[in-house]
Amino acid sequence: MSTFTIRTMRQPDDYAAVAPLLNLVWSEPTTAERLQRDEDSIPPGKLHYNEDGELMGWDRPKWVAEDEHGRVVGYAICWRAPWTEPGALSHTVVVHPENRGVGIGRALFDALHQWAAEVKATRLIDYMRETDERSLAFAQRRGYIKERHTFESVLDLASFDGGSLYDAVNNAEQTGIRFITLAEEPGEAGEKRLYELYKITHPDIPGYSGSFPWFEEWKKWTITQSGVRPEWIHIAKDGDRYIGVVTLQQNEQTRAMYHEYTGVLPEYRGRRIALALKMLGIRTAAACGVPYLRTHNDSMNAPMLRINRDLIGFRAEAGSYKMVCELK
Repeated sequence: MSTFTIRTMRQPDDYAAVAPLLNLVWSEPTTAERLQRDEDSIPPGKLHYNEDGELMGWDRPKWVAEDEHGRVVGYAICWRAPWTEPGALSHTVVVHPENRGVGIGRALFDALHQWAAEVKATRLIDYMRETDERSLAFAQRRGYIKERHTFESVLDLASFDGGSLYDAVNNAEQTGIRFITLAEEPGEAGEKRLYELYKITHPDIPGYSGSFPWFEEWKKWTITQSGVRPEWIHIAKDGDRYIGVVTLQQNEQTRAMYHEYTGVLPEYRGRRIALALKMLGIRTAAACGVPYLRTHNDSMNAPMLRINRDLIGFRAEAGSYKMVCELK
């Protein structure tokens, strides 16, 4: 009979074992160094409650499961950011395939559910691969339901030929739209204009909830995060106004790029500006020798799915379900 122990994660010692576990469920690989860098960017947790008694603030407790030989074979993290919707906690639980079926996942879930109850959370959220039927069934037996479906798409750049799709750039320019990168307008003034563009367009993403980060936090997790460069942030301008953006992020292991964000102001939609920005992003990725581009879209985001899959030709891959458990 297999034996294991659940304990609080030791940082940074356990990251070397946790990274390979996360790579079992994440679309793009990470490293112990990347996990540590991200953690170092977050101040110690500070939870509080709003006037309605709902959980607010931020925190990130983590647990690991050790087998009888002291090897880390399971991991769980439960977190919320200051801008997360009141009462909600997100979490990730992963168990090495060779150690499933002996109660490790259940024990990790129990640990995070106990903490969630202690801090009076009202909602738990996890994202699970749509092909992981075993984990989905595990969650559903514990009261989780499928709330949203996110599609994943990949574009192989070696075989991609944009052809006439690049006409979208010229057509937009003929109407007075200019395309630049953030590298061409460095400094806080441009960053704040870009922030306002994100802030206006982000709530239009289907399934978006919560508030929007303040400028300093948005900057830390968007334009200065690992794998993002100013020359990989393409901006559409009408006069001095920022009206559209595509941001690319490169993975240090695969060298592939992720379409981290696409946004166009509501009054400029329907003019193929998003397509033009995406094509500029593809041109940048190809020039960098990137093997492929990856992106995710909510199943209800029909306009972006049409651009990515129908027009550009992103290949559909297995996506994920947003699994939600309402706590009593």
